[in-house]
Amino acid sequence: MTSFTTFYLSRIIGTKAFDSNGKCLGIVKDLLVDSDSSNYTSGHPSVHGIELKINKRREFFAFRDFHIEKGGGKMRVVCDKLSELPAEQIEGDLYLVDSVLDKQIVDLNGRKLVRVNDVRLVSLANGTYAVAVDIGIEGLLRRIGIVKPIKFMSSMFGTSVPSKFILWEDVAAIDFSNLNIKLSKSHSRLQTLHPSDLADIIEDLGRKASADVFSALDEEKAADVLEELEIDAQVRILESLSIEKAADLLDKMPADEVADIFDALEDDKVELLLNEMGEDTSQEVRELLYYPDNSVGSIMSTEVLSFSENATIAEVLTELKAKQPEAEALYNLFVTGEADVLIATFSLRDLVIHAPETRISQVMRPSPVHLRDYQKINEVAEIVSKYNLMAIPVVDRHNALQGMVVIDDVIDDLIGKRRTNK
Repeated sequence: MTSFTTFYLSRIIGTKAFDSNGKCLGIVKDLLVDSDSSNYTSGHPSVHGIELKINKRREFFAFRDFHIEKGGGKMRVVCDKLSELPAEQIEGDLYLVDSVLDKQIVDLNGRKLVRVNDVRLVSLANGTYAVAVDIGIEGLLRRIGIVKPIKFMSSMFGTSVPSKFILWEDVAAIDFSNLNIKLSKSHSRLQTLHPSDLADIIEDLGRKASADVFSALDEEKAADVLEELEIDAQVRILESLSIEKAADLLDKMPADEVADIFDALEDDKVELLLNEMGEDTSQEVRELLYYPDNSVGSIMSTEVLSFSENATIAEVLTELKAKQPEAEALYNLFVTGEADVLIATFSLRDLVIHAPETRISQVMRPSPVHLRDYQKINEVAEIVSKYNLMAIPVVDRHNALQGMVVIDDVIDDLIGKRRTNK
């Protein structure tokens, strides 16, 4: 049978460490674990070192010569011999007290930001490992030394003290104070979260931590997350980036989303970004910025797909595969004539259920419901509701197609997430 001992970090920090003869060696201040996840055993970092306060000095020793004993409801740290910890581990390892305890972490399963109240460890024959973090009330009570009386009182009333653990492999630390920890390693699993979840997490972080997390994302993910952030957070993130980096990200976003962000930036900063962005995107954004804030044009998406009525379904599908548009661009497909005048609409369903040689003129719906680019935004919700539309085309005074308003933008307006009710 394999023997093991489980214990909490809070139970040994601040306690005395003894040698095998019972002589006090010093006070336990911290444990050091492997910071490189590629070296983890079953996703768990091993404890390499221990930091002791000896007299007034802080010294580091290899943890392999220490073991944890339980007795009389207390924890005892015992050392067989003292071996200095190599300098590279002192500099590169993760300090559980300084870098994890009380720090903010991402619960990858819960997709939210939480705070570490304690760390659970286990000692096996082949080493000691950090296996989970405690983010529950019980961990907090344990830290201040009153968990036992509180649990006793709770049991008398038929209740229990909430406890919650997150396995180490389900945690991504994002607020390390130890600057030697490489953010790319710490943040790698954040890439698996949905952009909306990451946006919520970043909005809950401080200025520096949010910038650190954002900078660790790859460019595609960063652009998606930036699009999901509230406007204040978008501005904060962009201010933390160079003009070149910010322009690269904005180039990957829909022009209407970029225009929304620019409304909250200083004019000088906007001009710098526009000059650095790609010519096509920059021109689209400039055109959107001309519209008043309460007009349909200010929230429309300019990424629309239009085709000739003489095109066949096969030709349309070939073009869609080549362009690989965003999902919202497929809410409605448009038919335009000379000078981009809007003639009709058709849908993805039409492409699926009809033969490839069918012409668009045979399946399109003429005289579609549409909006004017200078129409008031407060009129849009009623039209969307009345006609049960996912997207509505927007035309100018010459009936030329300018873009479309998607239902997502209308909902954002109604719940007050955007600036559209000014």
